[in-house]
Amino acid sequence: MAESRHILTDRDLLLNELPDVQPLDYNGYVARGGYLGLERAINDLKPSGVLEAVLISGLFGRGGAGFSTAKKWQMVLFQPGDTKYLCCNGAEDEPGTFKDRYLLRSNPHQLIEGAILAAYAIGANEGYLYINGTFDEEILFLNKALDEACEHGHLERPLEGFKKGISLKIAKTPGTYVSGEETALLEVIEGRPAKPKQKPPYYPAIHGLFGKPTLVNNLETICNLPHIVREGGDFYKKIGHPSGTMIFSLTGDVRRPGIYELPLGTPIRVLIENYGGGVVNAGKVKAFFPGGPSIAILPGDKIDLPLDLSTLKTAGSSLGTGSVIVMSEESCMVKNALLYAGFFAKESCGQCPPCYLGLANITEILRKIDAGDGEDGDIQQLEQLCDMIKGRGYCYLLTGGVIAVESILLHFKSEFQTHIKASRCPFGSSQTAKSPTF
Repeated sequence: MAESRHILTDRDLLLNELPDVQPLDYNGYVARGGYLGLERAINDLKPSGVLEAVLISGLFGRGGAGFSTAKKWQMVLFQPGDTKYLCCNGAEDEPGTFKDRYLLRSNPHQLIEGAILAAYAIGANEGYLYINGTFDEEILFLNKALDEACEHGHLERPLEGFKKGISLKIAKTPGTYVSGEETALLEVIEGRPAKPKQKPPYYPAIHGLFGKPTLVNNLETICNLPHIVREGGDFYKKIGHPSGTMIFSLTGDVRRPGIYELPLGTPIRVLIENYGGGVVNAGKVKAFFPGGPSIAILPGDKIDLPLDLSTLKTAGSSLGTGSVIVMSEESCMVKNALLYAGFFAKESCGQCPPCYLGLANITEILRKIDAGDGEDGDIQQLEQLCDMIKGRGYCYLLTGGVIAVESILLHFKSEFQTHIKASRCPFGSSQTAKSPTF
């Protein structure tokens, strides 16, 4: 087994090195213990044993919500009917998030084995690997790995309850942020536009793909399964707090933007300073998103908090997708609010008026303040708008966009007041901050 800090990846990676990563081939994966977890599942554990191992491990979803993986499986498993589906969510279109892309590039067989294990455990003989449609090379790597898995009998072998084996198919996203929402995901696979459905009644575990119970797990979540099943849930539970490692995409005003796998519970300062090389120009951290821009920002004096679910929740934020975006003291928070409000406004699917109209209105007010044309009352109007529209959309996109703006206003209202009073940005030109991109 690799050292405990690296379970899913071989090494940490600078972001500019990501396009050069080549996948581990079938023989290389097997040499490292690949597909031994599947053999153990089939020969010893059976579906119930796989579920038990995941339950013991304490694995939670890495897609943002942080829900218990085993409990999510149980919700699908205990639904009536013989037909169930698995969907692996690799849509990954949130700014600053690169973990799933790294996993696809570096080790596609890890994903395939994990998907087979998840399908086996819940009784699904068909699964969909839902991958960002802009990931052209990664999809080629995954297709090749699927062919290799078929050639070596891992997919078509008869399993308990599956005389024809388990089928895995690649489904491409339209490359939009909202297409990663789990009900929008189902719509796309069924051939319709990526528009989320209201929950309830359309909760995938109950009424999912083609109206059947469906398990939707994030790609990183599924990649943990071969290691948990092969080594046992207790092994995984001893790593990190509460359990396991997580892949963090570190971007923004740091010297070494990159992708770092660390045990959960690692202090944020360690990630930023020890691995990210600290803030550019030897500056200080002014603020950071601990889990992507759809969750609350935190001020720089919180960087000693550990990267774990409960602590960040208590602090008013979340672990999210593990996308840590850092802002230095020279960063304008009005520009950052405008950047992310504009992103969510652009990515709205347009079916909920509070979402596409409300976010557009918020973005326009922020643009006016940033340009030096702000007026007394703009801040109050922003706060009222955020309070009025938050939670009123079919999916989390609207709430995520509002939370980003609300939390920046909460901690940095004085910067907005300065922009309005001085009729200019005190940090320089009014060009919008740049979003972390591949």
